[in-house]
Amino acid sequence: MSNQNVSSRPTGLQYFLYKSAKALKTPTPYLAFLGITLWLVTYYLLCEQWRIFPFYKVPGPLEVITEWINKDPIWGTSLFTEDYYINIWVSCRRIFIAFAIATGLGVPLGLFMGWSQKFKDYAFPILELLRPIPILAWVPLAIVMFAGFETPIIYLATLASFFVTALNTMLGVESIDESYFRAAGCLGSKKHHIFLNVVVPGALPYIFTGLQISIGVAWFSLVAAEMISGDYGLGYMIMDSYMVNKYTTMVMAMLTLGFVGWITSAMVRSAGDRMMQWRERALGQGGA
Repeated sequence: MSNQNVSSRPTGLQYFLYKSAKALKTPTPYLAFLGITLWLVTYYLLCEQWRIFPFYKVPGPLEVITEWINKDPIWGTSLFTEDYYINIWVSCRRIFIAFAIATGLGVPLGLFMGWSQKFKDYAFPILELLRPIPILAWVPLAIVMFAGFETPIIYLATLASFFVTALNTMLGVESIDESYFRAAGCLGSKKHHIFLNVVVPGALPYIFTGLQISIGVAWFSLVAAEMISGDYGLGYMIMDSYMVNKYTTMVMAMLTLGFVGWITSAMVRSAGDRMMQWRERALGQGGA
């Protein structure tokens, strides 16, 4: 009965439309719109209307938007210039590589640390020793270890994302109710079957919570690294604009970073929602 209910749920585009229609019946999107509107009004008043300290030097929203959509931008960068999209593409490529590596290493490590106490006794102390080191403290070592601009930046973003992913995954395994393991054992399941059908789906909520945090941490680390040692990217664009007093371009790059970061987080959340459907089917079959 439960399997029929799970299998009858919408998937793909139907699932997206179902979730969107459901969300529109809640106050959440309208409150989000109100919050953004209030922020824009406050931003306008502080930076363009009142121009009070310390906001009098910050470009206001009308100034930024005007430059953003200008075909002949005063400061040289807008939606109609090639370098704007090159910087976005370079940062997105670096994030994709770093996030993929961090996920590919962090999730298995976290699963095994949560699954095996002996393995955790070996690996967890090392993780806890390295994790508190600020990502900026790794910058000189990354530059010494890797040549060029690209690899050190990807390495730093990967490192920051990896710690979050591994720890959240481990906590996810440890949060699984013992009754699932006892039930699987009573049914004669072998260890690898328990791992695939109980441990992995049971840890998924924590894994995707960790991945949502991880993608944000990766962006933070990436932009910090690009500001220090980058040649392209949104972080480089922010720092370069600041150094030559192009504050309008600097704010434009910051807002672009916010939009791109929001899109990547939404993609991770969407993937998590899809995987939750598989989790329910897996655990439902395991309990049948």
